[in-house]
Amino acid sequence: MIRTPSSSIFALFLLACSSLPCLAQSAVLPPAPRVPDGPDANAAQYCQGIANATADARYARQMAALAAVEKEIEDRIAKLEAKRAEYEKWLNRREAFLKKADEALVAVFAQMRPDAAAAQLTAMSEDVAAAVLTRLTPRTASAILNEMDPNRAAALATTIAGMSRRSPNEGKPG
Repeated sequence: MIRTPSSSIFALFLLACSSLPCLAQSAVLPPAPRVPDGPDANAAQYCQGIANATADARYARQMAALAAVEKEIEDRIAKLEAKRAEYEKWLNRREAFLKKADEALVAVFAQMRPDAAAAQLTAMSEDVAAAVLTRLTPRTASAILNEMDPNRAAALATTIAGMSRRSPNEGKPG
């Protein structure tokens, strides 16, 4: 190989350009795909010619599919939000009803004779009976507990005393 001054300068220029990161990226181009000669040349040229259009069409199809999935997800979220609002409304109505029912039940037990109230509370579950007793005035609750079986009264008193320390599922069977 014969070295001429211009080829040495060109080699130094390429070496300097390759050391600069911004020029090295633009200086190195991917090799052009080789187009075969012969009967397959037309087919290869056609494929190279439509490669970008095919990629663009694939991208557009994928974007359309993603947009459709996104719309479906937004519809599902809207339906779930509507269902959540419906359940929340139902729960608020139920809680209001139970509060009124609790107040009515407590009012009924407050008006009963202590022996009749004791008999009714003895037949109830321990948690419900304790809840009713806590809502009654201390004078009425003590009169009812006085009429109860001592073991049942002691269990209810223990439940009332420990109610703030118990979890809702503690002491329940199953």
